[in-house]
Amino acid sequence: MRITIIGSTQYRDRIERHAEELRAKGHEVRIPAFDDHPQFDELRMCEYNRSCIEWADEVHMIWDARSIGTVFDMGMVFALRKPLKIVYIESKTLVNVFRKYAESEAKP
Repeated sequence: MRITIIGSTQYRDRIERHAEELRAKGHEVRIPAFDDHPQFDELRMCEYNRSCIEWADEVHMIWDARSIGTVFDMGMVFALRKPLKIVYIESKTLVNVFRKYAESEAKP
């Protein structure tokens, strides 16, 4: 199977471990966030990511819930109707702080 991993670069170690596990099982893996293309401008980088998503049979996500680039990539996953596997999403986010505060008794 061809798998593209999208996600937050701060999780590089986790993403690389996941990629190695997939390769050990015989899958082809691309991680566009770690490919170095200094000649690309922002638009060309998005086009490159799209080509990696189009290539994939399935997309895997490891995300910190902050990366706007991953949100953009996820839009492409959705538009291209690619199967998505969420490997990890950070649960400790500012959005969850807001929700927990709104539900708490700590109101003035």
